[in-house]
Amino acid sequence: MNAALILIIAIVALLIGYVVYGSWLAKEWGIDPSRKTPAHELEDGVDYVPAKAPVLMGHHFSSIAGAGPINGPIQAAAFGWVPVLLWVIIGGIFFGGVHDFGALFASVRHKGQSIGEVINDSMGKTAKRLFIIFGYLTLLLVVAAFASIVAGTFGNTNAAGAAVEGAQLDANLSTAMISLLFIVLAMIFGYLVYRRNMPIGTATIIGIIGIVVIVFIGLNFHPVSLSYNAWMWILGLYILIASVTPVWILLQPRDYLSSFLLYFMIIVALIGVFGAAATGTGTLSIPAWGDAAVRGNGLFAGGTMFPALFITIACGAISGFHSLVSSGTTAKQIDNEKDAKLIGYGMMLVECVVATLSLLAVAYVWNEAAVPKGEVPFGSPTVVFATGISRMLGSFTNEGVQRIMYQMLVLAVSVFCLTSLDTATRLARYMFQEFWLEEGQTAKDATGFKATLVNPYVATGITVILGVALGMTGYSNIWPLFGAANQLLAALGLMAVAAWLGNIGKNNKMFFIPMCFMLVATIVSLLQTIMAQFGAAEKTTWHYVRGGIACVLVVLAVILAVQAFKTLSAQAQKKAA
Repeated sequence: MNAALILIIAIVALLIGYVVYGSWLAKEWGIDPSRKTPAHELEDGVDYVPAKAPVLMGHHFSSIAGAGPINGPIQAAAFGWVPVLLWVIIGGIFFGGVHDFGALFASVRHKGQSIGEVINDSMGKTAKRLFIIFGYLTLLLVVAAFASIVAGTFGNTNAAGAAVEGAQLDANLSTAMISLLFIVLAMIFGYLVYRRNMPIGTATIIGIIGIVVIVFIGLNFHPVSLSYNAWMWILGLYILIASVTPVWILLQPRDYLSSFLLYFMIIVALIGVFGAAATGTGTLSIPAWGDAAVRGNGLFAGGTMFPALFITIACGAISGFHSLVSSGTTAKQIDNEKDAKLIGYGMMLVECVVATLSLLAVAYVWNEAAVPKGEVPFGSPTVVFATGISRMLGSFTNEGVQRIMYQMLVLAVSVFCLTSLDTATRLARYMFQEFWLEEGQTAKDATGFKATLVNPYVATGITVILGVALGMTGYSNIWPLFGAANQLLAALGLMAVAAWLGNIGKNNKMFFIPMCFMLVATIVSLLQTIMAQFGAAEKTTWHYVRGGIACVLVVLAVILAVQAFKTLSAQAQKKAA
């Protein structure tokens, strides 16, 4: 396997998909640059705030990326590089890109409201409420999983309480320090742009210089050393505050600036892949069709290729969480409909590039990673990614560069996990509030107990308490359930947009194969999860909680799927008549 050749094939295929298929979708759906967007129509200075395309692109990309395009391909590598690469490319162009672009467009046409409101428009109020419940449960899993991942990259202990030592401890403490300073830098950037009206170009230069400064400080001065559990509580407090703060203060500027770290990570990885290939160390030993002996070894996914491959690789191919971001925060900030293709479709394909780089990273250290259960030398996919890419760089530079790049890559992954965590909490708050409100109502219109429940602080507090408590059980216990719930949410998102497009007379056939495939794959996976949780030899309370959540998700999904297919069938009959 030649790493450089694989990367070139992926990038070329994704570029062709963006130019050809993405443009065709925009034409079929009727993207209208002259139409007023919700960010202008409903501007409130808190959630509805027009954002320049580069700023919103940074927010959207940072929010959807999270740990998904890193974790998924690395965990799925046990199935072989060929299936992983094919799913990333085909899934990204024909599944994920369609899903994200469609969700963003549908939400923009529904005043920036969630996919639940899109469902209400085409399938009715009951279906909307069921979807909101489903989406909220999935977001709780997102909060739990990403909080656990971030705490794991900050702490001096892991989720099990074991001490973190050596180079990984140094990287964790540096990451925590830089991340804290990054929040302060983002708030300064937001003040300069939105209150002092500083040109975005000037503010960006200041912001990038600021990033260099805080990285230098964090790498050389990191006195804060706390445990995994302590960071979980601190993160809970942070997202409680951050998710109710006006988007211009923290969310927009932090995500915009963090996108530069993400771009930096991609550029460094590209240099590493091509540099290693040029020096003759870019040939990788990972099997084309997988190694069954290492599946489920603690690093790699277990089970059979179907459905595990398509559940494990989420954000790098298709992810239901993206529809919640697109229709939650992004749709409320988009300045012009013409930006929807770049932000919705384009950023999904960039994420596919990250997924491909993750595959190449694990392939580079394959001989170390592909070991029997209980002997895995890497603590997490993040460590695998940082190790693989930094070693590629080290193959043609020196050990000092390799060490610094390792820490920078861990930082980059942690930063955009943190942005996803903040965004997920805000989205969960939106959905929790929306569940209790009647059509056309706002939080100010609610009375009685509903007025309390839709209070932004109450809604956020409930979400944070539930999410952090679940996250305390550890990332490895949450991720499998999150993966299935997330992919099932993608199937429902595809159904929702397909039903809405059919309702307004637009072409929706491009949704049929993706939604049916994802529905079958994810329900099979959730049924496997239910059997595993309730069939465990030594069950704890959390086995019953996770198994119970899986049962609820399956029931909700089946009900919504039946309703969606009835709606689509009725539309087809009406059209035929």
